[in-house]
Amino acid sequence: MPLYDRLADTDPAVADLLRSELDRQQHTLILIASENYASPAVLAAQGSIFCNKYAEGYPAKRYYNGCANMDGVEQLAIDRAKALFGCEHVNVQPHAGAQANTAVYQALLQPGDGILSLKLDHGGHLTHGMPLNVSGQMYHITHYGVGRESGRIDMDEVRRLALEVKPRLILFGASAYPRWYEVEAFRAVADEVGALLMADMAHVMGLIAGGSHPDPVPLCDIVTFTTHKTMRGPRGGMILCREEYAKDIDRAVFPGQQGGPFMHSIAAKAVMLAEAVTPQFRAYAQAVVDNAAALAEVLSARGYRLTSGGTDNHLMLVDLTDKGITGRDAAAALEAAGICVNKNVIPFDERSPFVTSGIRVGTPSITTRGFGREECARVGGLIADVLGDLESEGVKARVRAAVAELCAAHPLYADLLED
Repeated sequence: MPLYDRLADTDPAVADLLRSELDRQQHTLILIASENYASPAVLAAQGSIFCNKYAEGYPAKRYYNGCANMDGVEQLAIDRAKALFGCEHVNVQPHAGAQANTAVYQALLQPGDGILSLKLDHGGHLTHGMPLNVSGQMYHITHYGVGRESGRIDMDEVRRLALEVKPRLILFGASAYPRWYEVEAFRAVADEVGALLMADMAHVMGLIAGGSHPDPVPLCDIVTFTTHKTMRGPRGGMILCREEYAKDIDRAVFPGQQGGPFMHSIAAKAVMLAEAVTPQFRAYAQAVVDNAAALAEVLSARGYRLTSGGTDNHLMLVDLTDKGITGRDAAAALEAAGICVNKNVIPFDERSPFVTSGIRVGTPSITTRGFGREECARVGGLIADVLGDLESEGVKARVRAAVAELCAAHPLYADLLED
């Protein structure tokens, strides 16, 4: 029976939407930097009967009976994360990166304490002090930024602001920053002002796990990350920390932020962590970086400005200011041509977040499909073709045909179509 047909009698509307989404993912080039394809094994665990069980608490300290298997799978995920990342303590329960970050703040800060973090419009994240987010409402936020010319985090500004405001917590990490972080410099500043150092590695933790990005874990007090994106697991979050913060972190996650953990997601996280130690995953992580470099090189050669001049990781920000087009219009035109990116503000953007002057482009998903440098260079050319004439239906049709060819060469979830 083809996948999702089993739903047809029970809920044909949902079955139709699932089939439609499978078709979209199979026949579209997904270049949204925060998206990826979970393996069939991860999907199987995520959709498993672990969904049925309440397991409030932690292994061997539950508030419900019948949790022996819950203890087993959660401890397996914890042990695998400790071994992979070389950390002292792990909490695998956060439902998402936002809950992970908020739990860290609750555990280690008091309302009104200072946080020094990257500006949202310079690549930061909502949970790093955006005024409408609880982080911006509960804590005193000071933001550093990137240099106008360099596009890189200005460490001189980080130190100047840290000395000025004496934050309790210094945070680095981003949702749209294409370069490595100067972890040793951040650690030095944190030590100089007596601050805790936190890394939000939501986007790049898979690259770190695969050895293709500098590892911040040894130098940081706390590291949070999401388990999708480059980790290629289920949607969720995790927290790594030093042992001295373990009890406070665990209490902040449960009962501070959440009730019962999603045991099906924790099972899928355990599967993800088993996959992340394989040679295949290490090769994947390096390919993500290599593919991003190849795509960025073509876009630059075609006359598109990349913030910071390029990329060290899985993503790039394309500045469309001098092309006279908006990120919103560019993303819409690319989607019509079978290429999915997202509009994104660029540093010092004069347009609103609903319009933007840029697009964010990433290679995790197409690398999972098996794309290499040559194909990513071709994708860069297709993007440039569409951006060069947003109104041309002929260009879109030609690019759609090329996208269909690339997708056919690298089928997605073909083994899930038949039981």
